[in-house]
Amino acid sequence: MAARSQLASQLPALPLEAWEPAKETLHLYSQIVGKIQLASRPPRNHWWNATLRVDTRGVRSQRLFHGLSGQSFDILFDLIDHRLVVSAADGRMGSFALRDGLSVADFDRALHEQLANLGLDVEIRESPFGVPMTTPFPQDDEHASYNPEFTRRWWRVLDFSDRVFEEFAGWSCAKTSPVQLFWHSFDLAVTRFSGRRAPSLDDGDGVAREAYSHEVISFGFWTGDAQVRQPAYYSYTAPEPSGLTDEPLAPSAAAWAAAPTGGHLAFLPYEALRTAEDPRRALLAFMQSAYEAGARHAGWDQEDLTSSFCPGPAALRELTSLAA
Repeated sequence: MAARSQLASQLPALPLEAWEPAKETLHLYSQIVGKIQLASRPPRNHWWNATLRVDTRGVRSQRLFHGLSGQSFDILFDLIDHRLVVSAADGRMGSFALRDGLSVADFDRALHEQLANLGLDVEIRESPFGVPMTTPFPQDDEHASYNPEFTRRWWRVLDFSDRVFEEFAGWSCAKTSPVQLFWHSFDLAVTRFSGRRAPSLDDGDGVAREAYSHEVISFGFWTGDAQVRQPAYYSYTAPEPSGLTDEPLAPSAAAWAAAPTGGHLAFLPYEALRTAEDPRRALLAFMQSAYEAGARHAGWDQEDLTSSFCPGPAALRELTSLAA
């Protein structure tokens, strides 16, 4: 009981209204870093070459490769000292402070200057992607809010979520994504695959066609936005099978909800998870219940896709029962 209470007390409150302007600015900062990464790594299936990772000091890019110089480097959002740090493989570094008043235009200019000083700069498409904001990065002086306290709280939630997502990922021997931060939607996610091709999307969106080329059940955490006014954990099955929302979810605070882009999400408010007696167990139960619902109705071979590291059927039933 003491260990569970200690873990619960480590998860901070993260009301969207308390830091929404700073969250939107940080989101745009991350898009600039993400686009630099997209230009500095070879392609991988499902856009895994473009995603960021949770780090011991904040959020970091993957290892990047500068084509002209042959040098490798990475970019870190250091959310302990609140700095943006560029590190080259030859030991050289550049950095600047993350502070309130640092506009997206200022961030974009400062980052490209640091990269240029190290001989590592690359051209990117200097405009936001997949967000309501449309002002090109070099012209965006409107978004200039940075909140050190709530940015660090966000990172602490990512740190917890990353650990639990990694544990859950080990329960499957199917193709499984890294635990990764998608900078276009600003959510931390991990995805399981059935191994079967999905029907081709015909909406003309090449990004989505690559992301959803195969059947998936995905799980994630996001901070909330203009449509969903609270941070939450989610899961969805794509393509969505019929009967999915008839299945029960754990814990009791979880429910099926209409997704903003169509279809349905399994939805667990972060505040309900944060205040649970055992947040880790509650999150594992949520993901397992959403997975079983999706896999059952989509016809996945759950027995064949289960790892030897997965708890046995009795332990999984106990997990769901205790979480409920």
